[in-house]
Amino acid sequence: MIRRLTALLGLGLGLLTALTLPAQRKQSLPTPRTSLAQRVNTLIGTDWVGNVYPGASAPFGMVQLSPDNGRAGWDYIAGYFYPDSTIAGFSHTHLSGTGAGDLYDISFLPITLPAVDDRQPSTKKADAKAQEGQAPIGIHARFSHKTEVAQAGYYAVTLEPYKIRVELTATDRVGVQRYTFLQDADTACIILNLDKAMNWDRTLSSDVRAITPAHLSGYRFSDGWARGQEVYFSTKLSRPADRIERTTTPREGKGTAAKHGIILRLYYYKVRAGESITLRTALSGVSEAGALQNLNAEASHNDFDRYRQRAAALWNQRLGQIRLSSDTPDSLQTTFYTALYRAQICPTLYSDTDGSYLGADRKVHQRKGATYSTFSLWDTYRAAHPLYSLLQPKLQRDFVQSLIDFGEQNGGHLPVWNMYASETDMMIGYHSIPVIVEAVLRGIYVPKDKAALLGLLRSTAERKGYRGLDEYREKGYIGSDHEDESVSKTLEYAYDDDAIARYAAWMGDREVEQIYRERARSYRHLWDERTGFFRPLQSNGQLDSLFDPFAYTKVFTESNAYHYLFSVQHDIEGLSKLMQGKLAERLDEFFTSPTPKHIELPIFSTGMIGQYAHGNEPGHHVIFLYNAARQPWKTAELTHRVLRELYTDKPNGLCGNEDCGQMSAWYVFASLGFYPVDPLSGRYELVTPLFRQSTITLPNGRTLRLSAPELSDKKRYIKSVTINGRERRKSYITYEELMQGGEVRFTLTDQQGAVWYE
Repeated sequence: MIRRLTALLGLGLGLLTALTLPAQRKQSLPTPRTSLAQRVNTLIGTDWVGNVYPGASAPFGMVQLSPDNGRAGWDYIAGYFYPDSTIAGFSHTHLSGTGAGDLYDISFLPITLPAVDDRQPSTKKADAKAQEGQAPIGIHARFSHKTEVAQAGYYAVTLEPYKIRVELTATDRVGVQRYTFLQDADTACIILNLDKAMNWDRTLSSDVRAITPAHLSGYRFSDGWARGQEVYFSTKLSRPADRIERTTTPREGKGTAAKHGIILRLYYYKVRAGESITLRTALSGVSEAGALQNLNAEASHNDFDRYRQRAAALWNQRLGQIRLSSDTPDSLQTTFYTALYRAQICPTLYSDTDGSYLGADRKVHQRKGATYSTFSLWDTYRAAHPLYSLLQPKLQRDFVQSLIDFGEQNGGHLPVWNMYASETDMMIGYHSIPVIVEAVLRGIYVPKDKAALLGLLRSTAERKGYRGLDEYREKGYIGSDHEDESVSKTLEYAYDDDAIARYAAWMGDREVEQIYRERARSYRHLWDERTGFFRPLQSNGQLDSLFDPFAYTKVFTESNAYHYLFSVQHDIEGLSKLMQGKLAERLDEFFTSPTPKHIELPIFSTGMIGQYAHGNEPGHHVIFLYNAARQPWKTAELTHRVLRELYTDKPNGLCGNEDCGQMSAWYVFASLGFYPVDPLSGRYELVTPLFRQSTITLPNGRTLRLSAPELSDKKRYIKSVTINGRERRKSYITYEELMQGGEVRFTLTDQQGAVWYE
């Protein structure tokens, strides 16, 4: 998911169109005894277009403590870009590959004087040359990747020229930093920057109080992608400051808050080589008192190593749910476990330890379970949430409740893309609905009031005056002359309406079910038999006169007509009929048609195979449609090509925005050997796995083993599948069958052409 950032961030597109990845420094590989947390390499995806942060976070934690290079622009959306060599601070909030630059709250930077400050002309020729053509970032440090350690729950780097070793780890709501001075210094300083402005984010107001020289309390209010964001913090230091200096800059303020931005400097007159200072910073979206409460509950001591060990233990537990066969190459293990890690850092925790959180109505609410934020739903409904349903159903229940609570507080409208009590309205559709309904159909979430939940689903889908919904309800499509992205919106709404129909059927409301079954067929209105594509239709029923299926135009969301050709996940049979039974031929066309020279590929079309763009989400299910076309060997060919070429263990190892776990969840599913083409159906299409054996420890205590003992570069086509010894004659496995545990065994062949199911 990337939303029209070319104009906003001024990125040149030339380097992003090639499938071949640039060479990178060889990464050290973990030893066989390395823990799973250490197998994770959080630098994967920090180069090229992944836009992820390398810092420390607990599973689905509130804190994402990570370095910021200090520069703005597309490459720095997550604060950090691998080719850079500067660090301007370590801030506590970041987004994981969203394509939108926001957060970067509560930023600390340790230095020793004199500081490196590019706002002052350098007398050194090398420094002066490095500053040419770059906006100044102020006081900063330099670093080398050779000093970095980037694992699940832990990040470390050495700051130059200050000779300070920085280590980061995190609990659920607390970021913990340790600064170790590698040489004596007469004047050390820790800078707290609450006045940052980077990418879409800008400070409205901030303040901080030194309750003692070793205890800071304050807040930062900002505006950006998340409007009206409020972050409160409480920081305790293992050594009190000798002197505190405060700089104030006028800002526009927010409400009754102080109308200024604050930069605080904590001075230490003498530090000795080997001396460390530990900082513990808790966050809250509610109040400073809430932040202090979180700090006392989760980080009551200054032993950094204990926090690091605890973070590693949490990640080892999560990552250990899936074990790969011992003969899996280290590089593949690193790629897999990094994907499994990235799939479990979003959504992010948003409630305090007492259950308090700021709601969409800007009031403080409280619930017994945890409340979560940061839902990239246009992306994550496809694979990430189905993965949570399989591995972490209790968490998925909390995610669903968080979406429902937000909708009830937001005037009856479920979120599209929400974070920090704010609806960003990014992307299209109302994909909260399939996430909620999937959890209901799987028995993960049981609504207290079935009718009330149906009312919330309907009020979202029937919202007046919102993004073409009035015309969509009336005509079954959105007129291209009335609304941008009309084709994509019509198709996405149809999928979401199928979810409402399924929910109505589940609760026994046949009348509502029929209404939404018909709405779910709305995709048919845009089908053009002559060209064989979904085409924009004007409000008068006339087709747009100009049409090029390769062109990226305003009627599609980050796509062209090819990308949305198969976006009818809920009715593949109906789509195949529209294609006159030529589903296989159209799939071949999709994966082999090159982009004409007159088309300039936009930033979101990366990882291209023909017209398939793996770097963006609308086509993520299409590879698996060869099963429906009765050519499953092509699914095997393409999945293995994507798994091996478009995901690697290098910093450029993601071919597109991570999008809060969707890119990684795709990898986890596909590499294990099954994928949810339509999550609502509870069916997962089977495909040759990437590993000879993997074992999933299910949340019900059972285990599921997926084995392909004959797997090789040549033997990668399915000859037959058995589930617990019984031959499988269907191309899919169901959620219920997966949760039963046991063994799914793939017998493979080197011969194409086998159709092993009925």
